[in-house]
Amino acid sequence: MTASGNTDGTNTDATLGSSDFLRLLESREHGKLKVYIGSFAGVGKTYRMLQEGNALRARGIDVVAAFVEPHGRAETEAQLANLEVIPRRRVEYRGVVLEEMDVDAVIARAPAVALVDELAHTNVPGGRHTKRWQDVEDILDAGISVISAVNIQHVESLNDIVQQTLGVTVRETVPDWVLAKADQVVNLDISAEDLRQRLLEGKIYAPEKIQSALTNFFTEENLTTLRELALREVASSVDRIREGIAARGLPSARNNSHGGRTADRILVAMSSNPPYTQMLLRKASRIAGRLNSDWYCVYVQTPSERSDRIDSALQRRLVENIQAAQSMGAEIVKLEGTDVAAAICQFAREKSVTLAIVGQSRRSFLDHIRRGSVIDKLINNTQDLDVLVAAFNERPTTPSSS
Repeated sequence: MTASGNTDGTNTDATLGSSDFLRLLESREHGKLKVYIGSFAGVGKTYRMLQEGNALRARGIDVVAAFVEPHGRAETEAQLANLEVIPRRRVEYRGVVLEEMDVDAVIARAPAVALVDELAHTNVPGGRHTKRWQDVEDILDAGISVISAVNIQHVESLNDIVQQTLGVTVRETVPDWVLAKADQVVNLDISAEDLRQRLLEGKIYAPEKIQSALTNFFTEENLTTLRELALREVASSVDRIREGIAARGLPSARNNSHGGRTADRILVAMSSNPPYTQMLLRKASRIAGRLNSDWYCVYVQTPSERSDRIDSALQRRLVENIQAAQSMGAEIVKLEGTDVAAAICQFAREKSVTLAIVGQSRRSFLDHIRRGSVIDKLINNTQDLDVLVAAFNERPTTPSSS
């Protein structure tokens, strides 16, 4: 259920155009989600989203533009001109009036399909939710299908990879599970050379920003890296969607002779104060996404870590890590006990978890001798629980703001 496409709106797989999404709309009562993923700004995500909206409208489907940002691009504005646009909500923030998607107005209008751009956007304080993807959830829950768009660098679990390889800190992200729930994920891809040419022609940024973009972010190396990430993400999405179709016994748009599989459940064991927790959680989120699996973030509170025995700074970091895990789609589980490994193993047995992910210990050898090792105990378990020890050779990154 995934395809690559060009900026002229054509898909390499003809079954994945607007007619394919139309079949999805007719198949279920609840809202369906389709996401266009791009390697970078300027590949044509918004244009293609609007083009599909117009194609659906031509076939009698009630489509509205809930929030679309044309960025002054004439071709995009031309596509938007034929669609009904829901007026935006105006919000005053720090003396400046800003515009946001009016979720209540979209739900009240009750179209069949809403077009929602910039899925990773952070809303102005004071609205329904902090993030636009949360607004999209409300629209889907109201029975309205959504077509949206996002750049690959905004996928939460890729945050560290993007920061390490490109030197760019992305502060607006979308949890992996949001994409994992999508009914269609389509990759729009053009070559690095073509994209740089579009940039030079002024089709992406204003003239005064072109040279800086070419030098800093739109380098051929960076663009190639992002294209590879986008292709891998979409390849993972097609596996998840096909397996979901097979598991539900639904007909697939393609032949799938090997059938579906039941993915194992996984857990990530989180200690109270690890400097690499964000990296560990992103690794676990990525693995869970590739396995199409539910996952748990398990924290075992020992007597020495009761709330009245740890300082406020440690409590704050623990809460931040728990919130981060929730945003990535984990189910948070707090256990209590004196033996951390035993508590984790018991929980894994009760929930049929077959893979535990833990962070590499940075304690000294003598400390391991004196106090023992939770990791060693987990590895030596007798219940067929596989243990993955995640290594961290790089420095921890600052958590992205949301």
